[in-house]
Parts: sequence; structure tokens; C-alpha cells
Amino acid sequence: MTPEENLASLGITLPPVATPIANYVPSVRTGNLLFVSGNGPSDDLPNRTGKLGADLTVEQGYAVARDVGIKLIASIQDAVGDLSRVKRIVKLLGMVNSAPDFADQPAVINGCSDLLVAVFGDAGKHARSAVGMGALPGDIAVEIELIAEVE
Repeated sequence: MTPEENLASLGITLPPVATPIANYVPSVRTGNLLFVSGNGPSDDLPNRTGKLGADLTVEQGYAVARDVGIKLIASIQDAVGDLSRVKRIVKLLGMVNSAPDFADQPAVINGCSDLLVAVFGDAGKHARSAVGMGALPGDIAVEIELIAEVE
């Protein structure tokens, strides 16, 4: 199945790409690499703000990271048109707004990683960093950036 068919089977409709809130662009392509700017959760998503380990559970953070993954896929589609042009998701950097003693950042970012594999199959398997942050813009729970290899 194509990535678009996988999205449909998951019941996912991609949102429009958000307008950047500062002086940057949603993505930059150089050669066959697409660098997607950090995305946060949708404005209407429950539990979109707060610290993991204090205000939010790992399960809530996982759902936020999955939502961010949907927005990242929308950015890829906006940049290259057809998601079948994605040869590989190369790298994620997942940033988790974390309480000082929270250490389950990888479990949170799995929300995005699991989605990328469900949509792109083996091409969705990627290298990754999942790190805790003392704060994120707007107190969002998760921000993720992505690098993809595209045709």
C-alpha cells in the first residue's frame, strides 16, 4: 500500500501546514534530503501543554507525539507532493517538555516513531534522539523535527 493508503486505513486526514510563528520556513530541501522544522501539537489537541512526569502521563505524551507526527507528514507532503517520493525517514529529534525527574522521553516519542513506521513501512524506520527539555515554546508537551530522504 502507498503511504496515502496507509493514512486512509488509519483514518488520518492530513491537516494544512501551519504558518511559521517566526522567521523560518516549514521545510528546506537540499539535494535529496528534506529537513522539516520542529512541529508542536495541534492547537485543539487535549493535553497539548504541560510537563511530562508532572502534568501529563507517558500515554498522554505518546498521543501528543503521534499528533506531531501527523503534522510532520503533512509538511513532507506539502514539500514533495506525493508521499511515495519518501525513500526513507532518516532522523528524528524528539524534544519532550519534562519534569526534572522524568526519564521516559523515548516512550513518549514512540508515538511519532510508531506512526511513521505504520505509514511508510520499513522506509519509516529511522535514527532518533529523544531528549528532555526544561521548557518548550508555549509550554507545549512535545516538539519534533525530522529529516527525510526523498526522490
